[in-house]
Amino acid sequence: MRKINSVFAAVLALVMLAGLGACVGGGDSGSPGNGSNVPSDDANEIRLTNTEGLLIMATSADFPPYEFYEGGQIVGIDAEIAGAIAEKLGLELRIDDMDFGAIIPAITSGRADIGMAGMTVRPDREENVNFSVSYATGVQVVVVREGSEITSVDDLFEVGAHFDIAVQEATTGDIYATDDLEDEGLATIHRFRRGGDAILALTSGRVDCVIIDNEPAKAFIESNSGLVILDTEYAVEDYAIAIGKDNNTLLEAVNNALHEIKADGTAARIVNKYITAD
Repeated sequence: MRKINSVFAAVLALVMLAGLGACVGGGDSGSPGNGSNVPSDDANEIRLTNTEGLLIMATSADFPPYEFYEGGQIVGIDAEIAGAIAEKLGLELRIDDMDFGAIIPAITSGRADIGMAGMTVRPDREENVNFSVSYATGVQVVVVREGSEITSVDDLFEVGAHFDIAVQEATTGDIYATDDLEDEGLATIHRFRRGGDAILALTSGRVDCVIIDNEPAKAFIESNSGLVILDTEYAVEDYAIAIGKDNNTLLEAVNNALHEIKADGTAARIVNKYITAD
């Protein structure tokens, strides 16, 4: 009888240990990425990123001060904002450089989790991706050569005028110029894969002006003498993070992280690091 009791006790102990092990091993099952901003749904029901432990950001790294190369590394406002978000979510950030027009396809195909490249929320883009809350405001401006006959944005809309305008393809500068000017017969739009190529077309006299974001424009004219930015703004827009339409979990987590880094001053410090007051 004592032998039977010993066997029973051993079996019971094994069962108890197995149950304890299950409790310890599954302690964070509701938090993929181990981030405090991740929704607490069942881990088997949701996913945070396409690759476990990694947040992949698609960008076009020729858009200073938002993203650009420094010593072989991609840096800038978007890069640091994404880094702060990744840290909040307990993820490692990887930034993939590509043409601007390839960013949304990279997200929809699953090759990237988020897109950040001074990207504006627009209805045509919302057909394919979702957008986070805004994290920065951008201004589209017109860059011309010194002494240009174009002295204000209004000159572009003069009846009878017809200008050659360079833009970076698929950007809002491209979209605005196409809708407002080319479709109305007021201009011919020349599209370039990189903003720097559009500026080169201007300095070489192949186009009359470039429509581009104000901050990259300032960086370009610093390194290209003889160019000026018109005083009048072409458009004002809010920048946000593009995220796959099928990943509301990541959208919620990113928004939570953005709210936190805005509230604690991190976002402002990052922006002020790259954009100083005039």
